[in-house]
Amino acid sequence: MIGRRLPYLDKCSSECLNTSMDRAAKRAFKTNLFEQFARIGKALANGNRLEMLELLAQKERSVEELGRLTEMSTANTSQHLQVLRRARLVDATKDGLYVRYRLADPRVFELWQALRDLGKDRIAEIDRVVHSFLKERSTLKPVTTKELRQRLKDGSAIILDVRPAEEYGAGHIRGARSIPLGELKSRLRELPKSREIVAYCRGPYCVLADEAVVLLRSHGLKAFRFERGFPEWKAHGFPVEMAFPVAG
Repeated sequence: MIGRRLPYLDKCSSECLNTSMDRAAKRAFKTNLFEQFARIGKALANGNRLEMLELLAQKERSVEELGRLTEMSTANTSQHLQVLRRARLVDATKDGLYVRYRLADPRVFELWQALRDLGKDRIAEIDRVVHSFLKERSTLKPVTTKELRQRLKDGSAIILDVRPAEEYGAGHIRGARSIPLGELKSRLRELPKSREIVAYCRGPYCVLADEAVVLLRSHGLKAFRFERGFPEWKAHGFPVEMAFPVAG
């Protein structure tokens, strides 16, 4: 018997080896799989890149335009965009001498929206940051999405888009009027004091609508801020238009 391996030991060794190999293969599979998902998380783990996603939710933009809006150099902006592109969160198209970027999929905005809303619910510091800068917001009771839909249905309010004109042209809430914030003071006479005005801009943390409401109220108009923005409205499938505004 010495020097001979028992049959059941050979069988056990084979089964144990196969089990060990299966376990290693499964672990490698899981590690690789979750690392691929983590590419998206790594791309989102930067405030500048999150701001870019919100800006691209309004319209496609060039590197130079994004750099101007985020107050970063063109080189730095381009590096951030490449990270987003490698994670398949944005796409790019050559436009003459420029490269224009856009969200790769509507779900990219939905992902940012979910992250933003979760952060608001779970991180108290977000509210503190908002209230420390937007001091008037606590006195500006917002109009909800449901309330805005009703106002559009019955025509009881003027819906005012205070984003830049090119963003309005790329897409806006159906029936909204375009008066960019920078032109609002000089165009106040276009807005009747007899009607309610609901101003909206890029999203819940965009300051343009807050500034517009403060300005309108200081001139005796009944104004309110929409609690969300154009991308959220569009994401819900509510009516939108794409048309360039006529000045004045």
